[in-house]
Amino acid sequence: NAQREPFERDKLARSIHVALRTRTVKPAQVARVINSIVRPLESSGESDIPSDVIGELVMEALATLDQVAYVRFASVYRNFREAKDFGEFIGRIRADADND
Repeated sequence: NAQREPFERDKLARSIHVALRTRTVKPAQVARVINSIVRPLESSGESDIPSDVIGELVMEALATLDQVAYVRFASVYRNFREAKDFGEFIGRIRADADND
């Protein structure tokens, strides 16, 4: 039984800002990333959007903006329980980067 809550742009923005803390990313870039996530959600016409869909969108956006912020967000979002979980995730990032 999934818990439902209204989408809050501010909550999304806060989580992105937390991931970007101490990173040198321009506010305009952050605003663009937030808009790139929010606009499609709002225009989809869907009244219920699963939080995991939103989480994946945030991860995709952060991956292109700042790798450290991406890893920070992913570590919380994916709820890494052990160092090996984190290591496997970093290994996948490296593999993806090598394939680009």
